[in-house]
Amino acid sequence: MFSKAKTGKNADAKDAPAARQDAAAPAPSPLKRSNATRNPSNVPSIISQDVVMRGNINSAGEIQFDGALEGDVKAGSLIIGDKASVKGEIVCETVVVRGSVEGAIRAKSVSLASTARIQGDILHSSLSVETGAHFEGNCRHSDDPLSDSSANDFRRARPSAATPAPSPRPVNTGGDEDVQKSANGNANAAPAFLSQGRSPLR
Repeated sequence: MFSKAKTGKNADAKDAPAARQDAAAPAPSPLKRSNATRNPSNVPSIISQDVVMRGNINSAGEIQFDGALEGDVKAGSLIIGDKASVKGEIVCETVVVRGSVEGAIRAKSVSLASTARIQGDILHSSLSVETGAHFEGNCRHSDDPLSDSSANDFRRARPSAATPAPSPRPVNTGGDEDVQKSANGNANAAPAFLSQGRSPLR
């Protein structure tokens, strides 16, 4: 049979390699643990459709915005939902617009979905526009759209809104009754060639 002394020696021999392995394994770093608790799985911040905000939003991570905002947004990544509306400037690494934006967009990557409605300028490194997107404003490529110097250059180079030219006043030549009528204040009267009695080909 087995003696107690042999069992004790065998147990010590078996435990010794395990103890050496435990001593060789590095202790978990407290820095890694604290980073994991700060940003557990890179979950985006979601602002729901029933939220109405006034003020600026600053975030280093991803934001999915479905509400209404009057203010500026600075974020790492921004998704503007179908029903969302933003009135202000957007400065992000990547922007996906499905809702409406009234203001400038500065981003490295801008994607306008078919439901997007933009009124403002876009300064970008990469731009994609789906069929059906509505965009009113100026657009310009930049290698570094997030820098303030690029934004200032874009604002200076932006074409100013052209003032509409005044409509010409009709001149009375004294020969045609239709011209005399329009000169006398019947500016809304139909031109002579549209009247039922005359053909435009005559």
